[in-house]
Amino acid sequence: MAVTAVLVKELNTKTGAGLLDCKKALTESDGDLDQAVDLIRKMGLATAGKKAGRSTKEGLIEAFYADGQAAIVEVLCETDFVSQTDNFKGFVSAVAERTATGDYPEGNIAETVQSTEEQNIGELIASIDENIQIRRAVRWNTTGTVYSYIHDGGGVKMGSLVEVDGDHDADFGKNLAMHIVASAPAYLSPDDVPADLVEKEKEIAKATPDLANKPDDIIEKILIGKINKWYTDVCLTKQKWVHDEKLSVEKAAANATIKRFVRWQVGEDL
Repeated sequence: MAVTAVLVKELNTKTGAGLLDCKKALTESDGDLDQAVDLIRKMGLATAGKKAGRSTKEGLIEAFYADGQAAIVEVLCETDFVSQTDNFKGFVSAVAERTATGDYPEGNIAETVQSTEEQNIGELIASIDENIQIRRAVRWNTTGTVYSYIHDGGGVKMGSLVEVDGDHDADFGKNLAMHIVASAPAYLSPDDVPADLVEKEKEIAKATPDLANKPDDIIEKILIGKINKWYTDVCLTKQKWVHDEKLSVEKAAANATIKRFVRWQVGEDL
């Protein structure tokens, strides 16, 4: 019997399994819907589909880097208990490695990784009885040296990935990855801050009472100072170095160049 799109959709509706898995099951069962349902159930994918709508706000962040390839992933589950199991931890580590070393483009590729890992996710869901989602995944091809730091303690799970070029030692790189987790920069440098956000900050600063009735030239100088102060909060290179607050990050970097970074906290903005 021919495997039609209508049949694939019907199996998808019945089981909640992914369309590609539904097509595969129908092909193997020669278009027999009941046999295909059994195949989906044997693969554990029907269970995955039923749990796909359940809330996922716990999870882990993991990074992997080797031979000019790097990735950081955030994988979510439903409970903190499951996030601490060996099965889940092993899966997240494996996803990070496969994302770094697999045939993926650079950039934000969570949807692609989720699709590629669909069968592995289904099998894990069947094992741990919770919904699993690859929420975020970033992959780099690198020419510099990559460092990461993962924090999992006190109920907070965070992670960073950073690429550094130029003259530096491994201790600086490791400390930088730790700094990024601790200080939560949003941008690498002032050049990376969108112009509309800078203008918004200026408008907020202009509305403060301490600028009332001051001459325009004085206001402009004060605004520059306020924006520069804001940069020390949101820009990595301008932040105080957490390991020695007498230095900024760019001073601590000395002859090294910080090329890019990622910093996440599990479940943020959900």
